[in-house]
Amino acid sequence: MVYGRPALVAALDLRLTATLELREGGRLELNLPAVDHRVETTWEEVRAYALAVRERWRRYTGAPTPQGFRELRGDDPAHLVKVALGEGFAALERRARAGGAAVPAAFHLRIDSAIPVGSGFGSSAATAIGVLGALFAAGGLPLDDPEIEGLALEVERRQHGSPSGVDGAAALHGGLLWARKLPQGGLATERLPATSPLLAHFRVYHTGTPPEATGAVVAAVRRALDDEPDRVGPLLDRIEAATLSLRTEVEAEAGDASRAIAALRQCERCLEGLGVVPAPVRDLARRVEEMGGAAKVSGAGSLAGPGGGSLLVFHPDPPTPSNNSPGLSTGWSFLAPHPCYAVRLGAQGLRRETGP
Repeated sequence: MVYGRPALVAALDLRLTATLELREGGRLELNLPAVDHRVETTWEEVRAYALAVRERWRRYTGAPTPQGFRELRGDDPAHLVKVALGEGFAALERRARAGGAAVPAAFHLRIDSAIPVGSGFGSSAATAIGVLGALFAAGGLPLDDPEIEGLALEVERRQHGSPSGVDGAAALHGGLLWARKLPQGGLATERLPATSPLLAHFRVYHTGTPPEATGAVVAAVRRALDDEPDRVGPLLDRIEAATLSLRTEVEAEAGDASRAIAALRQCERCLEGLGVVPAPVRDLARRVEEMGGAAKVSGAGSLAGPGGGSLLVFHPDPPTPSNNSPGLSTGWSFLAPHPCYAVRLGAQGLRRETGP
C-alpha cells in the first residue's frame, strides 16, 4: 500500500512460530535464535520499555527526523518482542480487571522464523502477530480476538514509524486480501479467492537486505511527494491503476497472463521512478522482462542498495526452484545468486498449534 492507494496483499507460507511455555516464578525468558539473543526480564521491565518506546514514537511522529527514527528503534535485539509483550500486557491487564482474561506471571517465549528480516517479507508484522497471539492464548483469549490486529499495528509503528497495517492484516488473516485506507482512518480489507491459476506463476526472490529500515524508505518517498507533487503524484496514480488491473486478472476465472505482466511492469517502472529500486535490482527486472515476464520489488525497496529486499517474479513458464535456488531452466542463471523461496501465495494466517 503506497500512500493511501489500495494494495493487493498475499500471505506467504514462510512461517514464524512463537512458542510460549508457562513457568513458575516471576521471570520472563525471551529466546530469539534468529538474532542470537536470549535474555531474562520481568513484566515491570517489559512494561517500562514499551511505555518508553511509545513516548519516543509520539515524539517522532510529531517531528519525524532520521535521528528520531534511530532513537525510536534503538539497538535492543529484542526491541520488537518487548514492545509486543508490553502492548499485549496492557491489553490483558485491562481485560483481567473486568474478569475477561488472565495475565501469565512467568513464561519462556521462543521465536523461530523462516522469514528474512528487514527485506520486505513482513517479518516485523509476523513477529507482532505471533507474540500477541501466543500471549492472548496464554491469557485464555481466542486468536480471533478483534484487539490483536490493532495492537499489532501499534507494535509495527514502534518499528517502522507509520506502517499501513497491510502486513499485519495478511499475517493475521492469511489468504489474498484487497486492502485500502478508509477516509476516516483505519484499514479495510476484503478477502479475495486465492484460487487463480496465475498465482502459481509467481516466484519470490531475495535480492539482499536493504541498508535502510522500511520506515526510512517510506519517509523518503513522503518527502519526495511533498517536494515534487506534480512528478510523484502521477506515479502513485499509475501504481494504483496497475494494482486494480492485476486484481481484475487474479479475480477472473482464467486471468490473462499478458495483462498481468503489463500491470506488474508498470508498477515496477513507477517504483523505479520513486527511487526505491536500486540499480542491481532494476537490472534483474529488465532481464526478467527480456525473458517475457515481469518483476517488481515487494515491500519498501531500498534507496541505496545494492539489495532491494524481496522481488516478485512472474512468468508464464517460471523457473523451478530447487534447493533454494533456481532450476537449470535455460536463460534464468542470472537469478541464481539470489535465494528463491518456493512459497504459496494466499497461505493461512495466525493459527494455534499445541505440542504433544
